Amino acid sequence: MRNRFDRQLLKLNQEMIDMGSLCEEMITAAAKIVATRDKELMDDIVTMEEEINQKERDIERICMKLLMQQQPVASDLRVISAAMKMVSDMERIGDQACDITGIVRKDAEVLEIRENTHLDKMAKATINMVSKSVQSFIKQNLMIAHEVIEQDDTVDELFNKVKKETISLIHEDPGKGEECVAIVMIAKYFERIGDHASNIAEWVEFAITGEYKGGSL
Repeated sequence: MRNRFDRQLLKLNQEMIDMGSLCEEMITAAAKIVATRDKELMDDIVTMEEEINQKERDIERICMKLLMQQQPVASDLRVISAAMKMVSDMERIGDQACDITGIVRKDAEVLEIRENTHLDKMAKATINMVSKSVQSFIKQNLMIAHEVIEQDDTVDELFNKVKKETISLIHEDPGKGEECVAIVMIAKYFERIGDHASNIAEWVEFAITGEYKGGSL
């Protein structure tokens, strides 16, 4: 019985790794789309979102089987509970990568405006957060998880810089107002992705230690 349970846990772990890798791929693609307006990547994003949504359903199904058909001990129960929370954040990362793509698809001028802001730096910091949050889960590494949580403040600071820069750009050229709003929206999605990466890291910490600092369970 325990051997079967362990095999299902390994399957859950692999599915989580695969979904995390998809998240990394999507956010990296979204950042490249912002910089290049690559139409092929825009189409790829749609396909990847469908894959992420399917992964979420598959993982939830595995978790429910583990909870209903087995009798997990406390440490296993934490891992299963954390996985169910983490997939929700991963799915939202995919959604927001699509939202970013949608904005760029509608407004080509975003490419020119972004060069005068910290948006590219913010995108890189967010990609790093997502990558590290996935690594913290794969390696069950508290140190990496804590680095992700701390890095959220850096992304928030960059978001504030982007907002100030776009306000200045509007003052310089009111005709660019619509494009500047688009830049702020993209930055907001990156900021939310950073929040989700931080959430994932907090759930990794819960799975390892049993302590959750992100609020109510």
